[in-house]
Amino acid sequence: MPYRNGTYVAFDGNDTTDPTKSDMKYYGLLQAWNKNKKNILTFSDSHKKTYQVRDSSTIKTLQDRLLERMRSSKNMLIIISEDTSWDRGMLNFEIEKAIDYYKLPLIIAYTGYECILAPEKLSELWPKALSERINDNVARCIHIPFKEKAIMATISQFSVHSTGDDVLTSPLTTYTEQTYINWGYR
Repeated sequence: MPYRNGTYVAFDGNDTTDPTKSDMKYYGLLQAWNKNKKNILTFSDSHKKTYQVRDSSTIKTLQDRLLERMRSSKNMLIIISEDTSWDRGMLNFEIEKAIDYYKLPLIIAYTGYECILAPEKLSELWPKALSERINDNVARCIHIPFKEKAIMATISQFSVHSTGDDVLTSPLTTYTEQTYINWGYR
């Protein structure tokens, strides 16, 4: 098995190749934060570790490439927006494999929020595979806003290599309100 040091980023492509019409725009922002040395966010993006997949690739080729990336990942960051679909595209496949096969801790980052203290109130935004696994208590998640400081802290804290208090044990884990105050989000 490869060394697991990457962060696997998943989002709903909204069945389009136009990034302005999908959650891909948030992935682009994440990459920009990661590149800009003035920002605090730096992480190893699992998608940069394998060959790129073309739009003309078969579903099987795409799935094989995604699984290869997951195998070298220490955690999964899932970007959730108001446009995230319940059951479309590859997102449910990615969530299913991340939880069921690779046992990745999930970082659920919601766009448009400053603070996440009650993730169950956002359950209508969850894709089908995530909802099922949270309700079945098999997902290990932390829920955060799609904000740079929150993402960086969470990626650094929770991984397959975590020990002690840094091991996610619940599907509905959150940071405290004081943490959000310390980050300057409240």
